[in-house]
Amino acid sequence: MFTSNPFAELSAFISPAVMQAYIAVMILMVAAGTLFDMLEKKSATYFFRAWRDSKGKATRQLGGGEMTSLAIQTAVVDVLASGEFCNVRRRIAHILTFYGFLAYIITTVIMVFSYPTADTPAPAILPVLWNIGALMVLVGGYWFWFFIRVDVAHEGNSPFRLMRADLFIVSLLVSVTLGLAWEIAQATGNTAWTNVFLALYILSTTVLFMSIPWSKFSHMFYKPAAAFEKRVVEANGSSNLPAPAESPTGEM
Repeated sequence: MFTSNPFAELSAFISPAVMQAYIAVMILMVAAGTLFDMLEKKSATYFFRAWRDSKGKATRQLGGGEMTSLAIQTAVVDVLASGEFCNVRRRIAHILTFYGFLAYIITTVIMVFSYPTADTPAPAILPVLWNIGALMVLVGGYWFWFFIRVDVAHEGNSPFRLMRADLFIVSLLVSVTLGLAWEIAQATGNTAWTNVFLALYILSTTVLFMSIPWSKFSHMFYKPAAAFEKRVVEANGSSNLPAPAESPTGEM
């Protein structure tokens, strides 16, 4: 089950061209939704204004080498290692969800576009990575949802309490959960449940990618830019944040 391409089995009922067109539309929805989110919230305007102001307030100019070093630090620490999270549990949950989502999405695209039918069997590693990615998303996502969220852990609210900010993580978990349920039903040969889970899987995935203007999905695209800008203003002396307080012994 975990080594066969579930989308190749689906091609017996749905044309590969339809599946590929659906993914293309979802990619366009991500781009359009992110652009709309940035324009509506004026994130890009705020970023460029802050960048321009930091240049005017800088106490030292940064060279090309320093800027490159800061960009690498941002990519490695803030993006790849989720360095923005001080809480270790939250960082691990975020890393599991982030890398799992990347593996899940990338392998989905490869299998649908390069190995869409049973006549072109996909290498076993692709469905294996698809399943591993999905399980990483579920472990990291459900761990965060039930045990790490601030309002659940510290305010005693119900873990089922939903807010607009929860739209991305909830739709992601529902989509991936239903994707695995569809794959399992397909492997067992239960046509009725396969069709039910497939329909719900498509619906939840559509909600995930078309709700970007109202969810936190787009944050993953411009948060790296904000992290880089923060490093730059700290390095050039234009940051308006207070310096870390010293302890009575003079240590940081």
